[in-house]
Amino acid sequence: MDKPVMKENENKGFELAFGKVNYILMAAGLVLLAVGYILLSGGGSDDPNVFNPAMFDSRRLVLSPILIVLGFVVEIVAIMYKKK
Repeated sequence: MDKPVMKENENKGFELAFGKVNYILMAAGLVLLAVGYILLSGGGSDDPNVFNPAMFDSRRLVLSPILIVLGFVVEIVAIMYKKK
């Protein structure tokens, strides 16, 4: 039997699952998530008998959850984005 003839463009290497834009968006989403979780941390007290009002700071209650949700939205967009 004859060997099958390979087309010229069939064996030019491998293709990645995502494009360059997808990977840039994924990196931006990971940065947003990391910054959100870093802002969320802290605010504890060394002495359990002393109240620390820093726990209820607007940075922890407003800014960090917004950044975390925004990071997840950017990750979803990065996965779903398809070049036209």
